[in-house]
Amino acid sequence: MVNYIVLDLEFMCLRGRSGGDIIEIGAIKMTTNEANQGIIMTDLFHSYVKPERNPKVNAMTTALTGITQEDVDGASGFKDILSAFTNWIGDEPYYFIAWGPDDKYQLVRHCRERDLSLSWLMNYNDLQLQFTMLHGENSGNRFGLKRALEHLNLVFMGRPHQALDDALNTGRIFAHVYPKLTLTNNNAAEEPLYTSELVYSSGSGEEKNMPFSDLANMLGMVL
Repeated sequence: MVNYIVLDLEFMCLRGRSGGDIIEIGAIKMTTNEANQGIIMTDLFHSYVKPERNPKVNAMTTALTGITQEDVDGASGFKDILSAFTNWIGDEPYYFIAWGPDDKYQLVRHCRERDLSLSWLMNYNDLQLQFTMLHGENSGNRFGLKRALEHLNLVFMGRPHQALDDALNTGRIFAHVYPKLTLTNNNAAEEPLYTSELVYSSGSGEEKNMPFSDLANMLGMVL
């Protein structure tokens, strides 16, 4: 059985700078149903992560994500949370599904900074890119999560910028378009560290150039 790990991360907001600590991980596990005619959710994972480089949660981060100092003070650090997460993923074959490339970038950066293995970060698929291409837009003008939901006549559900809610809603999109997708095999351990600079469309008619430091302002679009 193949699992699909639909992932979302939240980060510490650093004004004018990229590379804030991961402070929340949310993911759902999906697979095909018994008749192999659709995608169903089978499990979920959620944890806050104690930030290490910038241990104090600033007001901008709390305003965006709802994450407080108390939330992260009660959490373990990235290494321990990653261990719990990879144990949760399990031993069955899997693909990662995420809305955009930036969660992969941050996971690679966090692991390399801490000399942690990247062998688990494989088969990462950018659902945002595939959805955008499927619906006739070029890769430089990607659908925001909310706009993608609206395109499928789905209602935005949950709290914006909450990792598990974002993952759940990304999973809803994945279930709708799964038959049309071409999933790829890859291994982050074999790839260079990279950054991305994308253009997102929120559906309001306004497109903005949004490097990673501003990504959180867009990805708060939960279904």
